[in-house]
Amino acid sequence: MAVTEITQLYDFPTDLTGKGQCIALIELNDQDEQTGKISGTGFKASDIAAFFKRIKMPAPEVVSVGVDGGANMPGLSDADGEVVLDIEVAGAAAPGAKIAVYFAPNTTQGFIDAVNAAVHDAVRKPSVISISWGGAEDPNGHMSPQFFQGMDKAFQDAAALGITVCCASGDDGSADMSEKWDGKPHTDFPSSSPFALGCGGTKLIGSGSKITSEEVWNRGRRGGSGGGGVSNFFARPSYQSKAKVPKSPKGKVGRGVPDLAGNADPFTGYQIFLNGAPDSSGGTSAVAPLLAGLMARVNERLVAKVGKTAGFINPLIYGPAASALRDITTGNNDIEQNLNGKYTAGKGWDACTGQGVADGVKLLKALGG
Repeated sequence: MAVTEITQLYDFPTDLTGKGQCIALIELNDQDEQTGKISGTGFKASDIAAFFKRIKMPAPEVVSVGVDGGANMPGLSDADGEVVLDIEVAGAAAPGAKIAVYFAPNTTQGFIDAVNAAVHDAVRKPSVISISWGGAEDPNGHMSPQFFQGMDKAFQDAAALGITVCCASGDDGSADMSEKWDGKPHTDFPSSSPFALGCGGTKLIGSGSKITSEEVWNRGRRGGSGGGGVSNFFARPSYQSKAKVPKSPKGKVGRGVPDLAGNADPFTGYQIFLNGAPDSSGGTSAVAPLLAGLMARVNERLVAKVGKTAGFINPLIYGPAASALRDITTGNNDIEQNLNGKYTAGKGWDACTGQGVADGVKLLKALGG
């Protein structure tokens, strides 16, 4: 599907475009293992221009911001598709918004520094941050409590400054690991931070403004599934106190992921333009920039009406704004056979699609717009 078809099915407010807002996209550069120098990852301006020409929409203003030596270096990495997906989905979802792409080395410090650069950018002043990168939460050689705490602190700063942080919940189901899986369920970090808006995945079928069906995205190991579960590291936040989140795999009262969901199935997914040709993609990596686009539209109205952005909306979507969400009650995200039945969709919050899928117009109203 075209991004614009998906925004129509989800009833994004058509009188808003995100004008006056800036969406920050966090992207991580490949590095040369021996020298540590940046060796790739980026986007080609020609691909972005061609994409928007194809959908008959003016291309947004896109600026690259280097952090810790990071840079836009397209044509050298398979991860280019991630960067292009983020830009094209966010740009089509909020055609009036500016897009700032923060490039940093794919290291713990680089990741944290990129988010902090976006949060405290006094020039571009993003009101929404979209993060499509992440990994299994439990420390496994490249993650540590210090990483969790550093990123969580950056997200807290974002919340204090009125910035919404949308994070993909992962594409490997409740296992959240595609290689060297340890046989246990995991949540995806940084979506497991209580200050992130965790974005899960669905399979959406519909046309025009009519949704025919929507269920948990789960096509098995080869086709992917939306990540979700219960954190072993972060305690359950107060806004989830009534959400009936089960205990974590280690028996802790933990943070449940995701919070919201959207179309992620690559088979019903997103038409993009990559490396000079039409392509298609999906995953929760598409849901984060999609919802970032919706929040940019919401912020356009809120700034005009009340002079401030929506910011940290998690307490609201578990409270008064819950009525703007459509519950997804079919499917599970157990991508491995011996996890079948671990997390299934049902009435209310679940570890597959969170609180459900947002109706754009209803969410706008529920957030004060």
